[in-house]
Amino acid sequence: MIRTVVISFLFALCGLDAFAQQDAESIFNQAENLIGSGDYENAAKLYSDVLTLDSENLNAYLRRGFCYSVLKNYDRAVADFGVVIEKYGRDPYAYISRGSAYNKLEKYETALTDFDKALSIDPDNQEAYNNRGWAKNGLGLYKEACSDWKTSKKLGNEEAKIILKNNQCK
Repeated sequence: MIRTVVISFLFALCGLDAFAQQDAESIFNQAENLIGSGDYENAAKLYSDVLTLDSENLNAYLRRGFCYSVLKNYDRAVADFGVVIEKYGRDPYAYISRGSAYNKLEKYETALTDFDKALSIDPDNQEAYNNRGWAKNGLGLYKEACSDWKTSKKLGNEEAKIILKNNQCK
């Protein structure tokens, strides 16, 4: 009983009651199940419901941004990843994901900035090197792109082998 009162008090301090928090968690889990079945559109809607109940849920922003990326709604993905970056600027995944969405929007300079920031946080992130290579490729910086893909391969990215071959990197 005391534990429930304390939890309710803590949620009230954060602007949430315990029931809203439980609902948000339950809805989040439902959205995760939808992602598992490939229903990204409905998962995104459920993550929006989570954010209605708990606007500080950074995981819901990340996961909804992921759904928007899969659905090719890159502007909305950029916005969601941007919220995570604004509230917690040390998440390399948020920078990589936003940079990837910028790549799809052909905003390569902006994408480079995000990949550079991700690498400043996690210097051995093979995904950041791989995607930064695509941004550099989009800018016509072919040698630099090959260099990033080689680094990505060295860090364990199997896809980089194919990319290097297909882009005639030496």
